[in-house]
Amino acid sequence: MIYSSRQTNSAGDVKELYRSNAGTLDLDKNMISGEGGLDEGFAKTMGMKANKLQNRNLLEGFAGIETGASAGVDEATSANMLNWMECVRNRKTPNANIEAGYGHSVALCMTIAAIQSGQRATFDDDKQEVMVGDAVWPRA
Repeated sequence: MIYSSRQTNSAGDVKELYRSNAGTLDLDKNMISGEGGLDEGFAKTMGMKANKLQNRNLLEGFAGIETGASAGVDEATSANMLNWMECVRNRKTPNANIEAGYGHSVALCMTIAAIQSGQRATFDDDKQEVMVGDAVWPRA
């Protein structure tokens, strides 16, 4: 995972983009796209499989909800809350399932370990542990 941030003035408003080898999550436009994902030609050159997300509007089919809990909350957060409630009622898998949540938590733990240690952090998938060098993070 690579994390970068830059701060600029308010011209153009706040932008929040998350990029992966599968595409882009644009929270400014509430869109998922394959932009930046591995296309067939490049993936083949690298000995990998193509990996591109399908374009999708995060708010598609969302009529919006207004409750005491969601008043003043942005539309994307309300859409996620609505999706979660619908999945609890219908026993469906939410847009952000447990594997996605776990992956984000691992990435966050790795980021904190790298910032605090000043070294590269990795993840031992077999042991499910964040590593800095040869040591488990956080050190006891």
